[in-house]
Amino acid sequence: MFKKILIANRGEIALRIIRTCKEMGIKTVAIYSTADSESLHVRFADEAVCIGPPASADSYLKIPKIMAAAEITNADAIHPGYGFLAENASFAEVCREYDIKFIGPQPDQIRKMGDKITAKETMIKAGVPVVPGSAGLLKDIKQGKKLAAEIGYPVILKATAGGGGKGMRVVWKEEEFEDQWNMARQEAKASFGNDGIYIEKFIEEPRHIEIQIAGDQFGNVCHLSERECSIQRRHQKLLEESPSPFVTKKLRDAMGKAAIAAGAAIKYEGVGTVEFLVDKHRNFYFMEMNTRIQVEHPVTEEVVDFDLIKEQIKIAAGIPISGKNYLPKGHAIECRINAEDPFNDFRPSPGKITSFHSPKGHGVRVDTHVYAGYLIPPYYDSMIAKLICRAPSREECIRKMQRALDEFIVEGVKTTIPFHQQLMNNPDFQKGNFHTGFLNDFVLEPQEEKT
Repeated sequence: MFKKILIANRGEIALRIIRTCKEMGIKTVAIYSTADSESLHVRFADEAVCIGPPASADSYLKIPKIMAAAEITNADAIHPGYGFLAENASFAEVCREYDIKFIGPQPDQIRKMGDKITAKETMIKAGVPVVPGSAGLLKDIKQGKKLAAEIGYPVILKATAGGGGKGMRVVWKEEEFEDQWNMARQEAKASFGNDGIYIEKFIEEPRHIEIQIAGDQFGNVCHLSERECSIQRRHQKLLEESPSPFVTKKLRDAMGKAAIAAGAAIKYEGVGTVEFLVDKHRNFYFMEMNTRIQVEHPVTEEVVDFDLIKEQIKIAAGIPISGKNYLPKGHAIECRINAEDPFNDFRPSPGKITSFHSPKGHGVRVDTHVYAGYLIPPYYDSMIAKLICRAPSREECIRKMQRALDEFIVEGVKTTIPFHQQLMNNPDFQKGNFHTGFLNDFVLEPQEEKT
């Protein structure tokens, strides 16, 4: 087992990893930018190293500085968390060159799943259902139009190096194709430095459902059931739950087998997530694979009673997984609490938190790195906390979340708490009647934000 792990991340996920390391008897090293000097992950790590100014490009994305911090502290492993360098194959290779274990998959596994076209080709070979579309990158607009006509409108243009909804355009009819093609390529080039585009059939009213998997160094792969991630705004998840109110036992079994096949196809090592689109007839299609821990991993932990960070570390240390598949017991919901103003188009709201009270009680969990007096920097993701509730049934879980949200007090900045309060009271959400476009028609009722 590792003696000391450097956490190449910040905020709540860094603190989350530190907690598990302490319980495993492993020393921890925090890295931080000058903007994060007062963050709790810095305070609770055994050691902390400042690696640069606030901008991510000069700190959390600066591989030489991170490796220098690992060397001077004698860390024998690095946990990348999520975001930043978590799915950077070059970073994983540098760790290997320095003989420091990267807690995650091998570089070639990251590359295979990081490129959408390669991932799709790999899934087809593995027998995993994929959305009908181009076999590779489109050569030009003429080929794109021809394929769109064959597949049938609507279609969606996607950047091969995309993520977070960047470089994606839905084309409803042929007359729109050229404009959407140009915009998708321009956005992809600006966001990723790669304007490669492919095309797929656009699945109307889809559910976004993902399967958590784990694979060890001995070729074993298992799944830990599904998460429902359809409550999204501009392709960014705001709420997740497990199990999905839409998934049947038959569908769970089929998706679980497909996710295991996906992991086995690349001999996946670590904890990862296979994401699917599911249509209203419960046909499912591979969308992408995230080769890292997910923001929403706590909902899985709560329904299968399993520490996924601990499993990541054990797998990286060469310990076999149990090999069995895990099914959900009870229900869990996670609300992402962001420093954003939901009544002003979710505009970011950095600043100083003047008062902070997190909810408590049985089945209530809060993962956060903030506190009263904490200054939220404007340089990073706006998520400041994750509120997770667990109960025997979905109905009870929603009621518990309503209570917990009412108790959650954050003063000094705007937050998404009022949005989640109204969502919990929405009849369609309560019935499980929603899809990825649900928030397009969701109207927030004007109210004075409770803080």
